[in-house]
Amino acid sequence: MVRFLIVAGLAGCLGGCSTVFPLPSFIAHDDVTGSIPKAPSPLSKRLDAEDWRRAHAALGVALDPQGNGASVAWDNPQSGLKGTFVPVGDAYPRDDRICRVFLAEIGVQNVERVQGTGCRDKSGDWAVSDVKPKPKA
Repeated sequence: MVRFLIVAGLAGCLGGCSTVFPLPSFIAHDDVTGSIPKAPSPLSKRLDAEDWRRAHAALGVALDPQGNGASVAWDNPQSGLKGTFVPVGDAYPRDDRICRVFLAEIGVQNVERVQGTGCRDKSGDWAVSDVKPKPKA
């Protein structure tokens, strides 16, 4: 009998390690966490999704390696924003992509000037990188 009580007590103690008790959450369910949403445009925080769509189309025309290197303008009558892209120098290869440096002006009254690099992948999509404020002349 003593052995039985010892074995039963030992089994009860070891079995308690695998028992699960539901506990209420210490955080309210309406407390939402997550990452900070990314801005639609890598050029400026001022551009919304539609501004960026229009600007991105103009960027592709401006940076086309077969293009004439002229300035290409875009605008969005809904938001009132507009801008231009000017390619700088010739296109060059980088990591199986065609890249070209550009200068951009964004805005109407308070014009934001930035410099960046656009690279086109094999699918024809342009990705913008190395964006920084345009150096003062």
